[in-house]
Amino acid sequence: MKIRKVIFPVGGLGTRFYPITRAVPKEMLGILDKPLIHYAFEEALSAGIEQFIFVTRHGKNSIEDYFDYILTHSDDFSTDRCSFCYVRQSEPRGLGHAVLCAKHLVNDEPFAVISADDYISHDKSCIGEMIQNYDGSNMAAIMNVSKKDVSKYGIMDVEKETDKVVIAKSVDEKPSVENAKSTNAIVGRYILTHEIFDVLKDLKPGVKNEIQLTDALLQMIPTHGLTGFKFEGERFDCGSKEGLLSAVLHVSMKDKKLAGIVKNFCGSLEP
Repeated sequence: MKIRKVIFPVGGLGTRFYPITRAVPKEMLGILDKPLIHYAFEEALSAGIEQFIFVTRHGKNSIEDYFDYILTHSDDFSTDRCSFCYVRQSEPRGLGHAVLCAKHLVNDEPFAVISADDYISHDKSCIGEMIQNYDGSNMAAIMNVSKKDVSKYGIMDVEKETDKVVIAKSVDEKPSVENAKSTNAIVGRYILTHEIFDVLKDLKPGVKNEIQLTDALLQMIPTHGLTGFKFEGERFDCGSKEGLLSAVLHVSMKDKKLAGIVKNFCGSLEP
């Protein structure tokens, strides 16, 4: 099934990176010479996405300026293929609310959602692989995490499992270690049916008093199903300082010159 549109929820405050995110959007923080949002854009572009919808807020104009510049100064992208839309989210009220803000631009077709915080390093596009395996139900990328970390994620309770796809019987947002029904954690890649908007508009706030996308996915399981896609590659949580630093080092080690600099520096550190 053709997936033409992607939503980038970029309206968050980035509090874990204060004070720099008072002036620079978190999504514009860099992994070497590219901001996080550029990697997310490239992943979607290589998957055949045509319309890029940014759910943004005040103070994030540099994202729009950045893509204006890229489109006019790069031969790799064409405005004949790509269209860009920017929607304002008045306040950060959760991922579910961010997705709902783009309802009028999606219309009656399935669409993708990519969080720039989650950088996934692999030769293949994660969202592209998901599109290839999409069966018409709601779908989320999943990875196995340690039991002690389940409270950081939405966790799927699995009914059936194949090589790359699992069928979920429930999903729980940030459960306690004691209550988590599995260690299959959702990360920031989704393919969603347009019917999710009808659920989101009436959804009550959940964890952290936010409109949680996982709550909508749970409500839709009986009628639309939910699958988890076990993606290839290594994921970095670049919404944290530790994750962003790890991603920078990971990408640096793929460059011969930079890898040498990193190795020399680490070798010079006192034991």
